[in-house]
Amino acid sequence: MARRALILVEGHRSIGLLYVNAALRLGVHPITLSADPAQYDYLAAESLEAIRVNTDDFDALIRECSRLRATYDIAGITGFSGLDESIYATVGKLCRHFDLPGPDPASIERCCDKYTQRQLLAAAGVPMPAYRLAADATEVESSAMEIGLPVIVKPAVGSGSCGVRLCRDVDELAKHAANLLAGQPTWGRCSPRILIEEFAQGPQYSADTMGNEVIAVGAADFDCPPNFVVRGSIFPAPLTDYEHKRITDVSLSCLSALGLGWGPANIEFRWTERGPVVIEVNPRLPGWTTPRLIQLAYGIDPIAEHLKVVIGEEWNLSRRHSQTAAARFLVPEGDGILDRIEGHNLAVSIPGVVEVKLYVEPKTSIVRNDDYRDIMGHVIAASPSRAETEAILQRAVDLVSWSITPFPTNGEKKKTAVPDLLETRAGGAS
Repeated sequence: MARRALILVEGHRSIGLLYVNAALRLGVHPITLSADPAQYDYLAAESLEAIRVNTDDFDALIRECSRLRATYDIAGITGFSGLDESIYATVGKLCRHFDLPGPDPASIERCCDKYTQRQLLAAAGVPMPAYRLAADATEVESSAMEIGLPVIVKPAVGSGSCGVRLCRDVDELAKHAANLLAGQPTWGRCSPRILIEEFAQGPQYSADTMGNEVIAVGAADFDCPPNFVVRGSIFPAPLTDYEHKRITDVSLSCLSALGLGWGPANIEFRWTERGPVVIEVNPRLPGWTTPRLIQLAYGIDPIAEHLKVVIGEEWNLSRRHSQTAAARFLVPEGDGILDRIEGHNLAVSIPGVVEVKLYVEPKTSIVRNDDYRDIMGHVIAASPSRAETEAILQRAVDLVSWSITPFPTNGEKKKTAVPDLLETRAGGAS
């Protein structure tokens, strides 16, 4: 009998290894197809099977999967987006081609275009900020004037808050629109189409779903205005029963409107004066700390359950326990050379601290991008109560310190890729 295999299209720096380990626990052999396997350090470190292939070339992916089928029983195919969520549509097409469980690629493609997503949600009566689509600077300004400043300006395609900015006046609006229209490379594969949105003010929440079920609702803290860099998140979100039900109901309406009733999705909200309004729907499981926090808070491993869906096995979203789990992200205050970052070994020794992970090493060049790439590390804590978890987290974060020497005013700033992950894990943490 052929060995069962799981095909992973590309990898993921924060959750790729978690998927690999979950696959191994489920008894399937993970094989990564990537345009550049070397960018995912865990593949070499764990001696994992990886094949170089152009993942933008659908025919090349079909040929490689067909070749692998001669040796393996391919149980399922899934993948990771990075900054380009179109990879999920590619995964859906591969699943259709090989008659495997997978998402509807047309639904994924519609969802990944934020303007199309807005149109579909609006047609279904889902509460959202006012929005307009612009293709040039004149349209950007007229759209902002129609909605009323301040406004959120962002690419119509993208992720990770790349290129997302709060524009408070006409000068900020013109400058940011010019940068987006120029396709600044630090924002990845940005579309020249620009989305202008009403600034929805209020606490930020997110709902994580699997199939047609909401499995977790968390709260997030974003800072560094006029940009949006995440500072922390917590599960479960501090909500009343009424607020939780409202978010759950709107989440299910989003899934129905976008045709996303298969696999995981992540829905971002702001709670405004008129209740929850949808900021964005992502047709995927979020990266970074979210899967870990959900597992700590509820005893549900969303990655393992996702893989069960992918390989056609029975999945179970029943909660095993109830805790409060939270993460705090380490964000630099300025650009320069990182002289030192220390204290993580002390932080991880605090009872209740589950994980301390650094993404940078001393002597790294720090150049802020005003999005998720600015984060230098995180601390995760969990306990039976919100107050206790927040206190543990604060004690741990206070122990982590760093210093950055600013670049010389006439020196060149050297941008670096997202650094490797350095991890310190608390012994015995679940």
